[in-house]
Amino acid sequence: MKDPSAPCPAGESGAAACPHAGAGFDHARRWDAAEAAAFSKRGDPGAPPLGLADACRMAWREAVRCIGRLHWRSLQVVDARSLEDADSVYDACIGHLRGATRDGRIVPMQTVFAPWRGPEGGIRIWNHQLLRYAGYRSPDGSVLGDPQNVDFTRLVRSLGWSPPAVPGSFDLLPLVIQAGGKLVVRELPREVVLEVRLAHPDYPWFEKLGLRWHAVPAISDMMLVTGDEVFPCAPFNGWYMGTEIGARNLGDAGRYNLLPEVAEKLGLDRVRDRLWKDRALLVINEAVLHSFERDGVKVVDHHQASREFLTHCDREHEAGREVQAEWSWIVPPVSASATGVFHRLYPLRPRLPNLLLQVEAWNTREGAGLLKRFANR
Repeated sequence: MKDPSAPCPAGESGAAACPHAGAGFDHARRWDAAEAAAFSKRGDPGAPPLGLADACRMAWREAVRCIGRLHWRSLQVVDARSLEDADSVYDACIGHLRGATRDGRIVPMQTVFAPWRGPEGGIRIWNHQLLRYAGYRSPDGSVLGDPQNVDFTRLVRSLGWSPPAVPGSFDLLPLVIQAGGKLVVRELPREVVLEVRLAHPDYPWFEKLGLRWHAVPAISDMMLVTGDEVFPCAPFNGWYMGTEIGARNLGDAGRYNLLPEVAEKLGLDRVRDRLWKDRALLVINEAVLHSFERDGVKVVDHHQASREFLTHCDREHEAGREVQAEWSWIVPPVSASATGVFHRLYPLRPRLPNLLLQVEAWNTREGAGLLKRFANR
């Protein structure tokens, strides 16, 4: 049996498994599409081009911040490269949400739009994720909703979006779609958005907090770089690990910051109890797992996700590849040292195909021009 405390095995790999694998690059920087296009050509020029589905699956396999890569072969790929106008892009995004949600039986999916062909007329989705909640900052500095999205909420309002008559903590943001030299704002139909209302099995008061979260984490602002081409718009989803919602989205001080409120409901002494945050954090995460499982929505806890990632490491080693990973993203934010991934070190020499951060659309020359044309009209 393999020693579970041993580091993820390293080996010289990549080239054989991925003929377009490039040299290491700074995965944490935000890339301009032109730079990424030039970089993507640095692989083996004599290698045959990858098919789209294979490139997408390999990009997920190499995504250094994802703990769920054991399932990379199961990724369903939708080829939307022929779509050019914003309405068609919007319809494809709706189709993505339908296909990925499956009444809670979440399916890993990626929809790939047209490759980058230059700065004019490109396709981008400006949202960080297809599903995200608005954030409204009050004059006193407090925030209703998600503080992470305050600036983006202000942007979509400048493009003509109006929040509900009575704004709430979980108002879905519209999609902002850049296509064909236009910038279009589209609301998401409620029937394609599955949300889970959060309750706790032991504390009836928890449900009265009115918390909920959407079922599908669909990243929409990263670029797919295959080694042959760059795709600035390629929404991708797996399923949630519970701590992403319970510990980070709802628990972080810079997000919904629910720890003080839950601690108060629990009757914890925030002065004398030095572990009050830990106790409140556990309750929130219990509620997330309980509620998703109650509603039949796919979710994984951080212990299972850790075991699956170590299985992925073993399988990649058997295939002659080393697993690249960013430790701080792979290790869960709750009970870190109780998971196997905590006790390993991972090389960080990312390869292509991959999913890269890119410059925010509104900070590109084209995006800034579109914002100037379409905002506040």
